[in-house]
Parts: sequence; structure tokens; C-alpha cells
Amino acid sequence: MIIKGRVIKFGDNIDTDVIIPARFLSFTDEKILGSHAFEDYSPSFREMVKSHPIIVAGKNFGCGSSREHAVLALKGAGVKVVVAESFARIFFRNAINLGLPPLEVEGVGREIDDGDLLEIDLENSIVRDKTKDKTFKTGRLPDFILSILKAGGMANYIREHKGEW
Repeated sequence: MIIKGRVIKFGDNIDTDVIIPARFLSFTDEKILGSHAFEDYSPSFREMVKSHPIIVAGKNFGCGSSREHAVLALKGAGVKVVVAESFARIFFRNAINLGLPPLEVEGVGREIDDGDLLEIDLENSIVRDKTKDKTFKTGRLPDFILSILKAGGMANYIREHKGEW
């Protein structure tokens, strides 16, 4: 699975309330949530993500509450992958369960800039910054996690494999 695109960059400790403000938590439709992603923090995000579908961030991305709404908002806005130095554990698991690849890369917050063009190879755990001609190794996602991501999330994975157990 190869993902290509330009970067929108965020810093450390981006919490779920920043990703999707609490006033929108009554919605569960990812398109509606996506239309409000980063609304208070980065008003230009929703327009920029149309041409920059990759988020790169520092440490502790997705901290805060355990709500799945944050992942749904990112997907609904058009984010294809989040690459960060580290993730809050519940966000990491929610991202996998909902089919949004979360990749941890040490130092990525310092090395990759807004607008850089990336090529991400999930199977081989490689992030290539085509703008700077740099390659980064990610933490390897186990095959069963890759299968869930390829299916578009846990619910789709279960539907596809129903009856195999």
C-alpha cells in the first residue's frame, strides 16, 4: 500500500479537542465531522487538506479523550495517513480500527516540513520525503494490522472475513 501526497505539519501534543471541537460530538458522520476538523486551531486546514492529505506531527498526537470522533474527522476531511513521532495509545488504536494509518517515525517533526511531498510504503515501513530526498524507517506494523488498514478498518475487515473463524 503506497500513499503519496503533500504534508500539513503540526507540532507536539495535538489533542482530540483540537482535532474536532467538543461542540460537534453529537455527529458521527465522518463527512460532517471532517467539515469541522481543526476548525478553531487551523481554519485553513479543511481547504489545505484537499491538496495535502498527509499529516506530519511531533510527539503525542491524538492525546486527550478517547473519542473516535477525532479519527473520523480526519478521514472525513481527506487525511490519508498521520505520521508522528509518537501517538497517544488510544488514538493509535482508534486510527487502526477506523482505517487511518498511524505511523511512528523518530524525529519526523524536525525533519519534514509543511508542503513536503511524501511517498509512504506501508508494507515496507518506509517514508520517503521526495522534496528533501530523505528516507525514514517507520515502526513496522504487523501483518494483521496492515490487513485491517487495507480493509478500511476493523468493521470492514470483520465483514470481509466473516465465516473464516
